[in-house]
Formats: sequence, C-alpha cells, structure tokens
Amino acid sequence: MSSRREALFVITNWMQTKSFPARLISDSPDRAFVTDLVYTTVRRYRTLDWAVRKFVKKMPQGETGAALLTGACQILFMPDVADYAAVNESVEAAKMASKKTAGLVNGVLRNMLRQRDAVLADLANQPPGIRLSHPDALISRWLGRFGADETAALCELNNTPAETFLAYPPSPDHPPFVLLPRGTRVENVPDYTEGAFIVQDPATSASIDLLDARPGMRVLDACAAPGGKTVQIAWRMGPPASENHALVALDLHDDRLATLRASLERTRQTWVTAARADLTDETQNLREKIGVFDRILLDAPCSNTGVLRRRPDARWRWTAKRMKQLAAKQYQMLENLLPLLAPGGRLVYSTCSLEHEENRRQITLLRKAHPETTCVAVEERIPTRSHTDGAFACALERQS
Repeated sequence: MSSRREALFVITNWMQTKSFPARLISDSPDRAFVTDLVYTTVRRYRTLDWAVRKFVKKMPQGETGAALLTGACQILFMPDVADYAAVNESVEAAKMASKKTAGLVNGVLRNMLRQRDAVLADLANQPPGIRLSHPDALISRWLGRFGADETAALCELNNTPAETFLAYPPSPDHPPFVLLPRGTRVENVPDYTEGAFIVQDPATSASIDLLDARPGMRVLDACAAPGGKTVQIAWRMGPPASENHALVALDLHDDRLATLRASLERTRQTWVTAARADLTDETQNLREKIGVFDRILLDAPCSNTGVLRRRPDARWRWTAKRMKQLAAKQYQMLENLLPLLAPGGRLVYSTCSLEHEENRRQITLLRKAHPETTCVAVEERIPTRSHTDGAFACALERQS
C-alpha cells in the first residue's frame, strides 16, 4: 500500500466511523509521512472541506472525498511536498478505489494548484471557524475567556504538530523531560528497550507533583491507561519497601489495560497492580475490594481541549452536550473515589481540558457536597502561556 493510499484509507474510515485515526496507521517505513498527512488533514478538515467545495458542485463522499481532502492538504498546508507529487500521487491513490472518480480528483487538484494563491487569499477573509479549522461553538467559548488574539493563537497552535518529549525518572543527573528531535523514532532512542524513559509531555508534571506520592504509601491511579502517569508515580515511590507500600492502577477497557501492562513491563515496574474497574458504577463498592489509599490520582476522561495538537480529531467530537455528559461522568468518579481516601490523604483531580465545567466547577461542586475536603493547590496549563499541553490539576485533602 502506498503512503497516500494508506492516508486515504485512514481518512475515509475516520469520516465514516469517527474512529481514532492514530489506531489505523500502520508501522510502515512511511509512517512519519502518513501520520503527518493524516493528522494535518484532520486538523485542517473544516478549511479543506471549504477549499474543495470551491471546485465541486457537490462534495463527494467516501474515498473520493478523502482523496480530494488529502490532496488539497498537501497543496495548501504541506509546503515540503512537491506539487507534482501532491497531485499525481493522490490521483494514483484514488485510482485504486475508482478509475472513474480519479479523473475528478485530477481535475479538482490541478485547478486548486493553479489557483492556490487566490484560495489562500480568500481563506484569510473567512470567519475564524473556517480559517482556523475549529468548531464555531468552541471558538465562541474561548473568545469569551481568552479574547480574540489568544484564541487565534491557541487555534493556530492546535494546527501545528506536537513535539514529542521523553520523561525520565527523577535524578539530579538528568532533566525530567527531554525534547525528542523531530523525525526520530522513539524505539530508536538508546535504552528504550531497557525502559529508561516514557513518552510524556511536561504538562503531566502538574498532577504528578501535586500528588506527592512517596515510598511506603498506598497510592491509586484511578484512570491509569495508557500508563505514563502510572510509571511516573512508580518512579517516585520506588520498589516496595514495606507492606503498606502499594500502587494500584485501574482502567475500564481491556485493550487499554494491555497497553498499561506493557508499559509497566518495559519500564520494569511489574510490582504495580493493574486491574479493571468501572468508576462510574454507583453500585460498585470499591472500598471493600481494594481498600483505602493515602494518595489517589483521578486523571479523568475529558473533552481533550488542551491537547488538540495531539488529538486533532477531538475538536470535531466537541459539543456542549457531550461536554456536559463528560462532566457528569467526572463528578460521579469523584464521588465514588472519595470514600477510598484515607483521613489526611490527598486526591488529585486532573484533566487535559481547558473548560471550566470540567475543571474548577467540579471542585466547587465536590467541596460543597463534602465540606470535609480542602483544596490545597491548583495548577493550570494553558498551551499559549505554558508552551506545553493544556492541563488542569487540583489537590484535595480530607481532614483527619
């Protein structure tokens, strides 16, 4: 399968099923290019749809539509791709689906190439949602909070590829996070197999530092997969030093648990207990099953609005209704976990969302319902200010 053919397949599948694009990209020699093409197409989807519609009477569906979008993406937003390759290779990829519609793809892309400057000039005059390729509702929220300039900067940042950082165990001889040069495969970094590091953005330090897990504690990572934060906690705790020393990592989905266990295996943290649990189940008495903990981390499922560079498809799933549903799930998790917190213990609630309803409002509601809890610290990362992923973390302590 050619690289553009694979990208066409992934985009077609994404448009039809809304599945996660990253899970469909194969580990081929062209993985870097395919990933760049797929992610840029998803990020710029609204802009690309607008641009293609300038050259067709009706937007084609299926693989033909995907071929037009990926071809337009290369012409408009991937300057390192040669023009002839952007058109010819996209047409060849489309031919594998249908020789009949490949003619349409050829005509549209050649017209777009000839009129590229005019298309980009017209794009500059479009409303922010089209120009910056974000949902109007999300832009409206951010305008009210951040203002026009920072909202535009945040959207532009979301449309750029994210950096890859390697996180290392705490050590005076090594920085905690190291930027990986672009184009370097993580698996090729020395000591990868030995588990010397994990892939994590520096924003994750907000929740890990607030958790303050130490040797001899009982610690719960409540939504642990894929396991990056679990490994960071394990590094800070060290190997079991007493009977009370334990780290339990929970997740709902079996496939994600498999990824978590693989991460623990590679980093030599096999002493950590990984198990399945549904934290939204009100009838499940977790305290009887796993006991109480000195530290609990709830890195809750959220709308991902702080990590739209890494999860570009998340912006197209965002709606106020879905965010409200997520907020209800987050609060139920908090309610179910609070009984597991030992007196004097600390619970850290974190998300990678920028939205008030998923962050500070959750803490306000919980403290109102549970006055025995105290908010001792809050950390927030806004990508345009922190130059990291977006993150929110709040440390709550239960009075003894």
